[in-house]
Amino acid sequence: MTYRSQTGSRKSSGQKFQKSAHEKAKAKAKKPKANGQQYAPENEPTMSAKEIAEKTTLKLNRLGTQTFALSPFSNYFDDWLANLGMTVSEFESSPQISADDQFNRERAQILLDVERALAEKRIQETDQSGDVKALHENNHLLGDMDAEYATKNRDLSNKRNADVQRLTNQVRELEPQLEEEKERKIGFFQVSAKRESVKKIRQLTADLAKAKGELELALKNFDVEQEKLHDDYEHKKQAVMQIIQELEKKLERLEVDTSVEPRKTACDALVNSVNALVQRLPSANEEVGS
Repeated sequence: MTYRSQTGSRKSSGQKFQKSAHEKAKAKAKKPKANGQQYAPENEPTMSAKEIAEKTTLKLNRLGTQTFALSPFSNYFDDWLANLGMTVSEFESSPQISADDQFNRERAQILLDVERALAEKRIQETDQSGDVKALHENNHLLGDMDAEYATKNRDLSNKRNADVQRLTNQVRELEPQLEEEKERKIGFFQVSAKRESVKKIRQLTADLAKAKGELELALKNFDVEQEKLHDDYEHKKQAVMQIIQELEKKLERLEVDTSVEPRKTACDALVNSVNALVQRLPSANEEVGS
């Protein structure tokens, strides 16, 4: 909705103009005339320009402090702008009011600014559906990441347990064999048997050292792999969590009627313009002079 000021009759003969919503509201707000005179019901007192301004100010203040209860708040914007345009049009259409160029410029700019601000709020609310979808997808992704991490961590633990159990069994088997071979009694003249025992002890010692080394390495590798798995998971999780938090904050802000500020700013500015116009009217100067 766009409001345009009609500043005079300087139009070329072939030029066509389409009335804005503000002008239509202004025309609708005019009272019917009879015999060329402004019609007024009997016994209805004529309001002064100051009283008309006060009445308009009350309406503008109510519009400026109006809040919308439910989202999407943009559903209320058109009606609110229509009420604002009607309020201004009723003020301008009063016989005691003669809007000058300054007021027309101020009014047109104020209405244009608030329309632009509300258009931006409307776009933000339109984008909300995409943000809701993105939030759902990232929450789902976070759940998948948790499940994937739990599976990989479990598989890694199972592999570690299997390797440790296998190597531990080897150590437990080799240790008593080595001790038994060391304690074996061989006769002084059994040179061949003694030679075989020494060879066997060396082999058992090497096998035991190898098994113990593999066991120690398996435990270290498990710690390294588990730490790497956890770090990768936390890094990816934090990135997704940051996206989720930003989306939640954005959606939380959209649950509050943030259009209050630009609407109040527009109404306050219109109140100032209305009061300034009334002060510039000849009738106001006459009242001050009297």
